[in-house]
Amino acid sequence: MIFKPSPEHHAPQLRISERRLMLMAGDVLAVAMAVLVALIVWSAAAREPFDLVFVWPRSHWFIILIGLWLILAGANDFYELRMAASRFATFQSLVLINLQMVVLYVLAFFFAQPLALPRLFILYYAVAAFALIGLVRLLNPALSGWAGRRRVLIIGTDWAALTIIGAIGRHAHHVYDIRGLIAEPDDILTELCDIPVIGKGSDMRRIVKDQRISEVVVTSTRELSGGTFQGVMDAYEDGVSIVPMPLLYERITGQVPVDHIGNNWTVVLPMDSTSLFSPYHFLKRLLDVLLSLTGMTVFALLLLPLALLIRLDSPGNIFYSQERIGLNGHLFRIYKFRSMRNNAEQQTGAVFSRPGDSRVTRMGRWMRKARLDELPQVYNILRGDMSFIGPRPERPEHVKRLTEKIPFYRTRLVIRPGLTGWAQVRYNYGSTDEDALIKLQYDLYYIRHQSLSLDINILVRTVGKVLKMSGV
Repeated sequence: MIFKPSPEHHAPQLRISERRLMLMAGDVLAVAMAVLVALIVWSAAAREPFDLVFVWPRSHWFIILIGLWLILAGANDFYELRMAASRFATFQSLVLINLQMVVLYVLAFFFAQPLALPRLFILYYAVAAFALIGLVRLLNPALSGWAGRRRVLIIGTDWAALTIIGAIGRHAHHVYDIRGLIAEPDDILTELCDIPVIGKGSDMRRIVKDQRISEVVVTSTRELSGGTFQGVMDAYEDGVSIVPMPLLYERITGQVPVDHIGNNWTVVLPMDSTSLFSPYHFLKRLLDVLLSLTGMTVFALLLLPLALLIRLDSPGNIFYSQERIGLNGHLFRIYKFRSMRNNAEQQTGAVFSRPGDSRVTRMGRWMRKARLDELPQVYNILRGDMSFIGPRPERPEHVKRLTEKIPFYRTRLVIRPGLTGWAQVRYNYGSTDEDALIKLQYDLYYIRHQSLSLDINILVRTVGKVLKMSGV
């Protein structure tokens, strides 16, 4: 992608987080208005006066539908600015989220006691929400011209600078306007990816003022020269944001760039310390237990028919177990329904499975698409070997090889492995060491940003992948 600096303008330069907050605020307002419209239609259809007596007993719908909207919108990337900037992609997601909302309501309606839920209320809401959220997205200043792109100056001309330029071009070109590069005194480059070198460290204060720079990205993997360091400090004192390249890359891609952080190991550790008083780990374990008990019920219901089909399709055991590495390097045995022919690795040894793998049986191929082969792992979750959310556990042979090949690979072992994770919902199935590197970058992002909201986001995305039969 060729970058051309945009003409000078004096528009406010909102950060990515500020733009997302504006999108969320606009959506919350639209959802609240949609609930109000649905209640008005409900009262008219029921021929009841629309007053406080009618609204107050039903006011919980504001909280329920706003919360559900934010969960589904987050899981469908509705606040990813690259997607939000496209009207067609926004329309597609808006339709999908409202359909998901209606499906969830219909399921709740089916299992609820008679007359516990209103019959047509959710349809009134869905129509109103589609119209109002669509209108808000068209008018939201976070997506309109006056919000402007943040004018960025990049310090460095090395491979890390090349990486962040590419990341901005793929993921955030509508947010960041790269004005130029600052080179070290001994650099001879005049441009990189069509972005010009516009000065040295000693020129920074003038450049920051003339170009009205709002963010400086430091990409150099070596020590900065005295003049460049002083220029960065001058920019900071003038109120310009200074951000290291790995943190900006993480912010716009949802990955930690392990290839571009050198020996700076601190950027792969969790952002918040594991305080004894933090409720997150207790709540996550409670969620694991509740979900695994539900999963054990499903497992019991499907066990006999799946066992019969597995044995009819190919000879061998119903279950398959492997040694995996878990929390802090602890070895445990993971359990699955057998999806490959018996003794599948006798010739090949421990290798990654790949799309179209000839070792997979006909029944196994179907189970993998629906992720049913993973169902016995609810037992591992109940035991505490695994969590529902976390990096997928790998075999000792793979961990040994990848630890020697990929920096910080063992960092995945600082938390319990999961049945699903950020890498699984953000990246396609991986079958090579290069795929393992990309998935590690997603796993490290999860480790640094663990929260219940991120866990719920992953769970919702996982359900979507299961329904799409996207397993391999």
